[in-house]
Amino acid sequence: MTNKTNIKLNEGDTAPDFTAPTNGGDEVSLSQFRGQTVVLYFYPKDNTPGCNKEACGFRDAYTEITSKNTVVLGVSADSVKKHDKFIEKFELPFKLIADEDKNICKAYGVWGEKKFMGRTFLGINRQTFLIDSDGVIQKIWPKVKVAEHAKEVLDALNSL
Repeated sequence: MTNKTNIKLNEGDTAPDFTAPTNGGDEVSLSQFRGQTVVLYFYPKDNTPGCNKEACGFRDAYTEITSKNTVVLGVSADSVKKHDKFIEKFELPFKLIADEDKNICKAYGVWGEKKFMGRTFLGINRQTFLIDSDGVIQKIWPKVKVAEHAKEVLDALNSL
């Protein structure tokens, strides 16, 4: 089993644009946020322990993050309907993108091989991209520790 995408984005690269459905029946494009910083975080699945903790971390830091002219967008392969339930359950104030065809995940190189409990399978590798107001990737977190991740992102925003 191999990751057929082989895309590897680096800090300083232009972030791939996309248009995709979000919770609440909306649609977003990355390009609509030009002029703002974007925290684009990829996570495996709604309503799982690590993903819940990461989303709630961003929720709890949301006011501070948005005070820095920054938007938070979460991406998983879950459906809009699942995102709606996830948002409601945890009162998440930001948009969750439904990447059911995994095209955004592939464009950002986060779709690939994973290992869990002795099993190998394809899935979303948890990563976050900090994209500046010109659409350039300023920081990539390839290994996210969910408990302190929102603080790491805030620290990076403060140093931009």
